Amino acid sequence: MSYCVTPGCVAPKNPDSAFYCLSCGSQLLLRQRYRGVSPIGSGGFGKTFLAVDEDIPGKPSCVIKQFAFPSNDGLILDKAGQLFRQEAERLEQLGEHPQIPQLLAYFEQNQQLYLVQELIDGQNLEEELRQVGQFGEKQIWQLLKDLLPVLQYIHDRQVIHRDIKPPNIIHRRSDGKPVLIDFGVAKLLSATALQRTGTTVGTVEYMAPEQIKGKAFPASDLYSLGVSCIHLLTGIAPSDMFDIMHNRWVWRDHLPTGKVVSDRLGHILDKLLENAISERYQSANEVLQAINLQPTVVKPVISDTSARRQKTEPNPSPFPSEPTPHLSQEGRLTTQALLKIDYSELRNLLARKKWQDADNKTWDLLCEALGRRPGYYLQTVDIKNFPCEDLLIIDQLWSKYSEGRFGFTVQKQIYEEVEGDYPSFCDRVGWPLHNYKPLASKPSFKLRLPFTQTPQMPVGHFPSRQWAGGYYWWRHAGTLATKLEQCGIGH
Repeated sequence: MSYCVTPGCVAPKNPDSAFYCLSCGSQLLLRQRYRGVSPIGSGGFGKTFLAVDEDIPGKPSCVIKQFAFPSNDGLILDKAGQLFRQEAERLEQLGEHPQIPQLLAYFEQNQQLYLVQELIDGQNLEEELRQVGQFGEKQIWQLLKDLLPVLQYIHDRQVIHRDIKPPNIIHRRSDGKPVLIDFGVAKLLSATALQRTGTTVGTVEYMAPEQIKGKAFPASDLYSLGVSCIHLLTGIAPSDMFDIMHNRWVWRDHLPTGKVVSDRLGHILDKLLENAISERYQSANEVLQAINLQPTVVKPVISDTSARRQKTEPNPSPFPSEPTPHLSQEGRLTTQALLKIDYSELRNLLARKKWQDADNKTWDLLCEALGRRPGYYLQTVDIKNFPCEDLLIIDQLWSKYSEGRFGFTVQKQIYEEVEGDYPSFCDRVGWPLHNYKPLASKPSFKLRLPFTQTPQMPVGHFPSRQWAGGYYWWRHAGTLATKLEQCGIGH
């Protein structure tokens, strides 16, 4: 079949041998060689057609992209044509990368602009998701490792894709590599264009906040890649995984039953999905570095004051130099996967029975482990996302130095004993039923609950809930108990 690509043609299907459309009379061969076969997509910037190249004996298949513009203004069309040619030249350079379709031709015909590109044989990721189901963690790791170098390649050449999503990533059948397609809406960067608001291009539910407002950066493509990953992990539409009330992604809540994503991958995805550009990864290479980073032994950073004190005072701990994420059942720290967070101050406070100061320090460490500023109030989604390793350290330090009276594990046991009844739980641990809020005029003010320092405090009294925030702050106990269970802490 020969398909007429002329806009507005009411009967575009024609016989294979036809040279002119039987309906509108338009010439069917573009540039005397490319014959449309069938439409395969459309969008705000035009249409895409499957075609064959009749100038080559084997008549290989290719893809034709036809660009449409809403204005008939001559000056605008002239400018569009100029930008189109600049863009096409850049796309020709990009096509030298093996995971980007090769540009075969670009031209203007009948006042329409056309790109002809290599056809990639394979399935796009959206089709794979529908046919095979949600992706596993291993597949997401591989996708990131295979696709991030492609993004770095285009960003180094001052191109932002602007429409990264599963339908625009094809797993090539010949080698299984992901190929990034649909550069028809890609826009060139320049020193001035970076700061200039332009046309919103792309698919809204995959767009970074700044892109929705008309500006795009390399980090905008990284955001879209992050959204694509959580969609593939969950099978849920991105718009259904964003909590508008709290302005954050809650993708973990939509993981299939029994599926667990590692803290390491979760942290990388969360940083890709940060709303603020400054909090996001700034380049694809930066993401790759985070992926390839191997755990290393890191000594605690101890202040000069702490160092002098350790020289003059006997250290209360039999393991003074290694704040690690794992403690043995006997309470000794091991050296598996050491973290960069310094727990020595918390350990020293607990060893001296400075419960209130240790409680305040615990809040600081909770924020640090999540990459948040001190004084940030944790919501239920933060508890679900909290790294198991850090949770284990904090819990076992509290348990060890309080001789089993305090810690998250003790609180979990009490919560289960009262069958999840929050008022009864508060009564058991000696907390007031209602939470307190910070002063509205002092957003950075940390509320320090007036807990006593006496040893008669109820079992489970510390760590306090002073860090719990959000509209449903009282759910922290149940959410934390579930998190401890998932992390295998307290068994």
